[in-house]
Amino acid sequence: MASALEDPVLLRPLRGHRAAVTGVSFSADTAGLATSSLDRSLMIWKLKKQCRAYKFVGHEEAVTSVQFSPEGRLLASSSQDRTVRLWIPCIHGESSVLKGHTASVRSVSFSHDGQFLVSASNDKSIKIWSVHRQRHLFSLFQHTHWVRCAKFSPDGRLIASCSEDKSVKIWDTTNKTCIDSFIDYGGFANFADFNPSGTCIASAGSNHTVKLWDIRMNKLLQHYRVHRAGVNCVSFHPSGNYLITASSDGTLKILDLLEGRLIYTLHGHKGPVLFVAFSKGGEKFASGGADGQVLLWKTNFDSFDYKEVLKHHIRRIHTDDPPHLLDIYPRSPHLHDEKLQSVEVNPTFDVTDTQTPDPPVVEITSSLAFGTLDDVSHEDLQYPPASVLATSSKRKSEDESESAMHNVDKQIDISPSLGNALENIVEQLDVLTLTISILEQRLTLTEDKLKECLENQQKILLQGRQEE
Repeated sequence: MASALEDPVLLRPLRGHRAAVTGVSFSADTAGLATSSLDRSLMIWKLKKQCRAYKFVGHEEAVTSVQFSPEGRLLASSSQDRTVRLWIPCIHGESSVLKGHTASVRSVSFSHDGQFLVSASNDKSIKIWSVHRQRHLFSLFQHTHWVRCAKFSPDGRLIASCSEDKSVKIWDTTNKTCIDSFIDYGGFANFADFNPSGTCIASAGSNHTVKLWDIRMNKLLQHYRVHRAGVNCVSFHPSGNYLITASSDGTLKILDLLEGRLIYTLHGHKGPVLFVAFSKGGEKFASGGADGQVLLWKTNFDSFDYKEVLKHHIRRIHTDDPPHLLDIYPRSPHLHDEKLQSVEVNPTFDVTDTQTPDPPVVEITSSLAFGTLDDVSHEDLQYPPASVLATSSKRKSEDESESAMHNVDKQIDISPSLGNALENIVEQLDVLTLTISILEQRLTLTEDKLKECLENQQKILLQGRQEE
């Protein structure tokens, strides 16, 4: 008999960022979690019983994404300051700045062999970088609007990108050309990524939809509309059988791709959920939201038949809008008007300990660039253990502090009340920045709708004149 322990479980919230969390990424061994935020910092959380967080400061503007390299030896981050940074996750805070974009960089991602980076920017370009040499290799141009995301395929031969021009494009990295393009007239994709086998792409739509495309047959495989607001991010389970989605409606949804149905709705964030990612083995996943929280979850559902859970959770079942499926290989006819059932997981009721104390935060300011990877010793690449921080006599006072906020007060010698007031102002400015970004998206959609209306009116007038 299935039990609630087989549902996804919130392990703990991680609080340390002072603004919206824009990215999350697990290290290869799942012992560390990297997060990025509009507060201009990225953090590494040591996921042990005695959790500790390290805040890396170096970007001049909001950090828009972060990712561990496949081996976990490096971190890459992108920012609204138009740069990409490569970090060594150690107490020295060493980073190297990659410049080339002429506008805000929206995303950065490693190739699966860790040799290359791909970045997407508001300058309408996609840039590929050498990690080893830390230099720009080439750029891809064809998008006509801001590029929101770019990802390598598992074999590194392809790149998928999505843009506010309403297209998802597939690029050949060898020929440096666009070989395919999927157009979504209903809205643009906020995020796109390959499935683990590299045969499909999932896109997260601003028009509340999630779509799966077969890149071999150039066809739409599945089309889900299970959210009530824009979808900001998706993440494939390593098995490729499940997809988790993050939305501005404040929920996470888990889809069974083999059955083509919604199985879980997860609550916990207060406001839009901006990013979600599975760990390498799929046993955990983490989500980041506009509320500044990172929620760490245990997967559970991938180790059993979820149908049994649905049978034994009748009282907890919530009826949601059904996914609309266009599966070219359906196991059975899909009833598009049928109300499907999903299990609701609400941490307020399902988790006994959500009041875990926030971990201490050690702030690390970026130091000089570390040169090429040949100059980096293996010792420097290790995560900073607490004992190193406790015994080090070479670090400055900010590295010995438990809190970045206490650091600021000490360095500029201001009263605690004034410091709190300044922090509140910064938080309000970050909220305004996020609000403006959302309004810009809505204005773009409104403009597109008005254009369509004008075009339709012109067609109707022309038809009327022809009939006369």
